[in-house]
Amino acid sequence: MNLKSFDVEQRGRLDKILTDILDESRNQVEQLIKEGLVFVNGKQVLKTGKKLIVGDKIEYKFKEIIPKEAAIIDFDVEIIYEDDVMMVVNKPSGLVVHPAPSVKEATLVDWLVHKGISLSTISGEERHGIVHRIDKETTGALVIAKTNEAHQKLSAQLQDKSMGRYYLALIDYPLKASGIVEKPIGRNPNNRLKMDVVQNGKEAKSAFCKLTESSKKVELIVVKLFTGRTHQIRVHLESLGRHILGDDLYGFKSKKDTIKRVYLHAYKLYLCHPTTGKEMEFLAPLFLDMQSYIDKEFKKGEVDEKVNPSLINSYFTTITNRL
Repeated sequence: MNLKSFDVEQRGRLDKILTDILDESRNQVEQLIKEGLVFVNGKQVLKTGKKLIVGDKIEYKFKEIIPKEAAIIDFDVEIIYEDDVMMVVNKPSGLVVHPAPSVKEATLVDWLVHKGISLSTISGEERHGIVHRIDKETTGALVIAKTNEAHQKLSAQLQDKSMGRYYLALIDYPLKASGIVEKPIGRNPNNRLKMDVVQNGKEAKSAFCKLTESSKKVELIVVKLFTGRTHQIRVHLESLGRHILGDDLYGFKSKKDTIKRVYLHAYKLYLCHPTTGKEMEFLAPLFLDMQSYIDKEFKKGEVDEKVNPSLINSYFTTITNRL
């Protein structure tokens, strides 16, 4: 497998610099280094805390992913759309998108390979076809590239914002108002599993729109991302003193036997077809657990009225114009 490389632009420890560049956890990066898969100026480095200076060249590679015959693929994934160059799936909760050193179970990429689906290769062996990610516990619409040309064009749309998603989330207390949060995000210095609003983090911008609330003060909101940072919605909500139901990592207080996962769902995906250029929209149905909670706690007519695919875009036009 070919090595990937970059030049150091700021002094610091090898593990910290790699963590920031790869957007993986510190534990995953440390494992990468200890397994001899990282090189500095052409020499293998096994010391995670090695000090680097500006101009040092880092080369790295992920372990070659062998199809996980040992990892039982006893699940299926709903395909929302498929043609010769791309497909859109509805990712279930608990499914990791692509392999990584710390991931032991079968992933979405493993499922795609197992199904014999043609996939792009420009993201490397471990990320075949993956244009963008969704957190393990988050559900919803995810686009897969089957060809390298489609992958490049879809990735360009992520950059110029002509591709995007609207998320539905259930939060533990109503927002004071709909609006935009623009706060930089980086790794939490005290808990490597978490991200946080940090002074020197990466630019991050989210828009939140209030939809309806239950008698228990749980609120259904819709979210639009202008950037795609790890845990972005969860971190920006925490900065507002709000948490997604089931998200005990970021502070939601609940018994895990009642809400078993984060109630965050990528509901609507929009993009331009990489071959025809046609504007397309895809809806990912809610999974039974989140749908059942909404049916039980909210007024059905009001939810149906507010969660209207043809209206969602206009909610954010209103928010943007108001600011």
